[in-house]
Amino acid sequence: MSAAEAWERVTDWSAHAAGVPLTRARTVTPGPPGLGSRFVVRTGVGRLGVDDPMEVVRWEPPSAGRPGVCRLAKRGRVVLGRAEITVYAEGSGARVVWEEALRLRGLPRLFDPALRRAGRLLFGRALAGVLAEEARAQDI
Repeated sequence: MSAAEAWERVTDWSAHAAGVPLTRARTVTPGPPGLGSRFVVRTGVGRLGVDDPMEVVRWEPPSAGRPGVCRLAKRGRVVLGRAEITVYAEGSGARVVWEEALRLRGLPRLFDPALRRAGRLLFGRALAGVLAEEARAQDI
């Protein structure tokens, strides 16, 4: 998969929830993704869940000789922090790096290591699902 294809997949916000149980995403801003786009990822069942509203605050698609970078600001009442997705061209393929700085309002910093591990698992699963879906589509 090329860097441009990987970029398109990892910035399709509704696709991120597909690989994560009890999670769904909805776009708040109409139109294609880009700077200023907003969306909400909800994890949970019914009223027992948490919303993770995000806004795209940096949008630089990959181009010749330059990786693509998308930075998301988490704007929720509970979930705070940022995420940054970088897509590097490597030969005819791509490498995707997802960095997350996550905080939950009211949770003592003592729980930060456990939160990091849980985030790595959750976001890794979402990213793998998004990229695998593209690979399956190309096999057809």
